[in-house]
Amino acid sequence: MRRLETRLEGPVLIEPAVHGDARGFFFETYRKGAFAELGVHEEFVQDNHSRSRLGVLRGMHFQPGQAKLVRCARGAILDAIVDMRPGSPSFGRWEAFPLDDEAHHQLYVPNGFAHGFCVTSELADVVYKVSTYYDPAVESGFRFDDPRVGIEWPAGLEFEVSARDREAPLLSELNLGG
Repeated sequence: MRRLETRLEGPVLIEPAVHGDARGFFFETYRKGAFAELGVHEEFVQDNHSRSRLGVLRGMHFQPGQAKLVRCARGAILDAIVDMRPGSPSFGRWEAFPLDDEAHHQLYVPNGFAHGFCVTSELADVVYKVSTYYDPAVESGFRFDDPRVGIEWPAGLEFEVSARDREAPLLSELNLGG
């Protein structure tokens, strides 16, 4: 495994060692010691799996105190993160990464970042580990198309977005306590 560069301080893009031949491939999706060497020291407590079709856009979601380790096990997505840390020099800045079932990259999304993704293949399975249990009382989000954040989602797709995500507040409307 190796750590790839990111613009924002905190997230880690991970390239696994993939072993393949005519039969297919094998790689370790998680090994605590190897991830610690790359700067990921979380204790993950829950695994989640979502399946979505082309154009589905989920986000931007966050839960205070929660980190995520995200990968696309089937298909392809554009995964976007936004720095939500009050006082951070990069507050409100975003970065996006293609995640797919060919390169097998994984994205560590630390606490203090919002997360979302858009499906760019016919179908995508996204699997992710989280460091805290889901808590609907504190889970939150902001609009995926917030003009002040300006995430550049893939062009040419007709987005399918939940009512909750479409009606979410703007980032500037959130009380982040910083």
